[in-house]
Amino acid sequence: MMPDDRRLTTDDRPVMTNDQRPTDQTDVYVGRDYGRHDFVIDTQEVAKYSGAVDDHNPIYSGASPFGGPVAPALVRHSEVYEYRAVHGGVPEWYLPNLFGNLHARQEWEFFVPVMVGDAVHTRSFIADRYVKRGRDYLVNEVLYFNAADAIVGRGRTHQSFLRETKNEGIVIDEKREKQPGRKFETDVSGAIEEIPALKKQITLDMCWKFSGPNKNYHNDKEMAIKWGFPDIVVQGMMSTCFLSEMMTNRFGAGWLAGGKMNVNLVNIVWQSDRLTCRGFVRELAPEGERQRAHLDLWVEKEDGTKVTIGTASAVVW
Repeated sequence: MMPDDRRLTTDDRPVMTNDQRPTDQTDVYVGRDYGRHDFVIDTQEVAKYSGAVDDHNPIYSGASPFGGPVAPALVRHSEVYEYRAVHGGVPEWYLPNLFGNLHARQEWEFFVPVMVGDAVHTRSFIADRYVKRGRDYLVNEVLYFNAADAIVGRGRTHQSFLRETKNEGIVIDEKREKQPGRKFETDVSGAIEEIPALKKQITLDMCWKFSGPNKNYHNDKEMAIKWGFPDIVVQGMMSTCFLSEMMTNRFGAGWLAGGKMNVNLVNIVWQSDRLTCRGFVRELAPEGERQRAHLDLWVEKEDGTKVTIGTASAVVW
């Protein structure tokens, strides 16, 4: 629970300016509020998303279970990174040691569908901070509100940072994912349904559309090397968008209004990788007059290496 003076309402507390950006680790504390961000989910926003992840579901531009065009569940997938410092484009809430930082885990919940044309605003705050396997982790929670001030969605991003200061060399490369114990096998022998898989080919154009317009280690090899990686690191959020597309294809309204996802980003996706998303329903549980489907799901490379793995659920309409 957040402290009383940091409840996420629609008040106009100012967003922190660049000269107030944290300069040491003690400035990034649990409960720190990074303010409010307002925007409109218009047709251009939806088209930008669809082009970046190659998701052209007709409900985004025509009739949907909610009437008119509905926005993709993750149309503002990287809102957490939009709380940025003015200079350099680095998120305000990052720890100072940027070298080798990684997106480690992502949680999503969708409560109310966002229609194309809706005005939306967000609030961002630090929800948790912990140490794991020699890395510092920050958890940034973003709540999404519509014009009626109802919470329409929630995201929690777990970002990891090296504890020791480095500024050169390779932090993680492809050899890491081949190490014993990193296969992340999932037992689906008791699954009651395998939902239709989704295949994706990562291209440089997708990386630029998804992670642009500025150069960074998600779309430029030179920047990737500067930050400790041998090649372009595909933004972790892209895998969660692919999983969301797969869930929308299968559950429709039950995903856009009631979907939940909790996944770990266990291996890096490199530019040019071919990916397959898979999902298996392991349980149907009563939820009011409907049922909720609980799934194991993941994203894997051509050789079976899993890059994103976790659970999700959706309402069965």
